[in-house]
Amino acid sequence: MKFLDIGEVSAKSGVKPSALRYYEEAGLISSVSRHGLRRQFPPEVLMQLKLISMGKTAGFTLEEIAGMFGTNGMPDLPRAVLHQKADEIDRQVHELAALRDTLRHVADCPAPSHMECPTFRRLVEVAGKRGRVIAKTERSKKPRHR
Repeated sequence: MKFLDIGEVSAKSGVKPSALRYYEEAGLISSVSRHGLRRQFPPEVLMQLKLISMGKTAGFTLEEIAGMFGTNGMPDLPRAVLHQKADEIDRQVHELAALRDTLRHVADCPAPSHMECPTFRRLVEVAGKRGRVIAKTERSKKPRHR
């Protein structure tokens, strides 16, 4: 089997060597040997890096991503956690679509002043309520010190 040195992995994946060293230190990837001072990786590392990138884009922490790889470095993806994250992304998509629609309305509103526009006032009211609910939810997720 032909191994890839850290420079080849970086060039093929677009991940900087410093990040590759950090990922290895964090247990996300593993080098198999060294050629001189250069780390050598199995070709499978490229797939692992794609999964790491996808996980980061989805909002998983590196610690969560590390837990998605088995001891052999192969993916061991927790389906329930993936469903939860997909649901969370669905909520974000819905909220972003509503924000986009609000911004478009504000930009195109024919009223002389936005404060005279009943739709604008209603949208601001809804956004304010949603913001309070989100802030309250975030506070309830934080651990309390006793």
